[in-house]
Amino acid sequence: MWDSILSALPLLFSPAVLLAMAGGATIGVLIGALPGLSATMGIAVLIPLTFTMDPLVALGMMAGIYNGAMYGGAIPAILLRIPGTPAGIATVFDGHPMAQKGQGLEAMKIALTSSAIGGSVSALALLFLSPPLAAMALKFGPVEVFWLAIFGLAAISVLLSDAPIKGLISACLGLVIGMVGIDSMTGNERFTFNVMDLMGGIDILVLLTGLYAIPPALTLAQEAMLLSRNSIGSGGKTRSGIGWRRLMPTWCRASVIGVIVGIIPGTGGNIAAMLSWNEARRVAKDKSRFGKGAPEGVAAAECANNADNAASLIPALTLGIPGSSVSAVILGGLLVHGMLPGPDLFTRSAPVTYGFILAMLVTSIMLFVIGRLGARLFINVMYMPPLLLAPIIIALTTIGVYAINNSLFDVWLMLTFGVMGWGMERLKIPLAPAVLAVILGPVAESSLRRAMLIGRHEVSYLFSSTIAIVMVTIIVLTVLVPVIRRLLTHYRGRPSKLAMASDPERARQRFEP
Repeated sequence: MWDSILSALPLLFSPAVLLAMAGGATIGVLIGALPGLSATMGIAVLIPLTFTMDPLVALGMMAGIYNGAMYGGAIPAILLRIPGTPAGIATVFDGHPMAQKGQGLEAMKIALTSSAIGGSVSALALLFLSPPLAAMALKFGPVEVFWLAIFGLAAISVLLSDAPIKGLISACLGLVIGMVGIDSMTGNERFTFNVMDLMGGIDILVLLTGLYAIPPALTLAQEAMLLSRNSIGSGGKTRSGIGWRRLMPTWCRASVIGVIVGIIPGTGGNIAAMLSWNEARRVAKDKSRFGKGAPEGVAAAECANNADNAASLIPALTLGIPGSSVSAVILGGLLVHGMLPGPDLFTRSAPVTYGFILAMLVTSIMLFVIGRLGARLFINVMYMPPLLLAPIIIALTTIGVYAINNSLFDVWLMLTFGVMGWGMERLKIPLAPAVLAVILGPVAESSLRRAMLIGRHEVSYLFSSTIAIVMVTIIVLTVLVPVIRRLLTHYRGRPSKLAMASDPERARQRFEP
């Protein structure tokens, strides 16, 4: 392996490859920052242009776009409360409240540093741990993936909101939306109402853009002001009192979560970011800060999101099983250049393969430099007059959504989801469970049905592995958290017998009708 790495280094640091990586990272940031666009789309458009390129030049540009787009999604998530990518949902929770409190530049720096750290850890895991981690990923069959999806839904629905019932309502709504389209196993239509445009289901980017982009624009237009220039703050100093060293435990946990989730096929950065944000909130001493501008929340979400990047390529490169849509497109790029995924990839095409893995590491470092140069430019978005910002948001989201499928139906669907999201906000119903349910619902459904076929419709098959039993236990404990919390609050609120004995008047008032 070391010989292959040493032979890849001169190729990697050639001017053409360095320029491709820097250009790809810059383009990726812009793609991620535009709602409706994604790393998958950017790389898919790039592949036909790479036919005549040297393989490592093409793969270096793909690596740059991949890492850049994953960070770029944090920019509108923090500044405008619009996730640029599905994985940016968790960044909205604390990133935008920080911007509202005048800490927008600080939130951008935390997101950038966390993205660079997560991407670097993920690339190192891909470089040194591919064989053992790929073997671990094989232990996650349909049963384990099903329970993992249920855990993600339960955690975000129950723990995100102060009212778990509203979180569950939002999740159920997302599950229904996720069922729209043609059943992948039977071919039957579900909730399509004979509308041809609904046959393929509802695109997650259309839903995401509608729920998160349109309501803030409507609020801007309604109130004519979201933020004032004085409330933004132009300094880069940390105002929250959280030092960089305090974020190191969060980065360590988020990196591990992102790598583990990334190697499991069918998951993705959105799940990793949600689980990491929830874990950071769980271990925090003051949980009430999360969702209101906690720097740890931004760090956890962005670090895990980017730690998923290279990790999702582990099963793709070693086994030929893509862990995400982006890794599937990158596999296509490998095949275009005559590189077959599998164990032979690390022997027959070792210099190019290790060069690509190192490109994932180098572009994560480049991303830090590019992001620092652009941070103060991006923060100027917050200085725009609200009456001008609202139509710009709607125009950009409309163009981005139309570009997905060249469909006006998608635009009207986005506007419908926007109005629905605006109503859900007024009713204090969280949006994140609905979006996550649309993503995880089909994963859970397909995994459950495959598990039932393998287990010959025996329910006991769902509890046939140690991993499944552990996951079920964690899910039960997660669902019981609000009940336990309420019982503890009630118990602490009751006066003790000693206090009642020392205060007869208080005891009399307690038992009087």
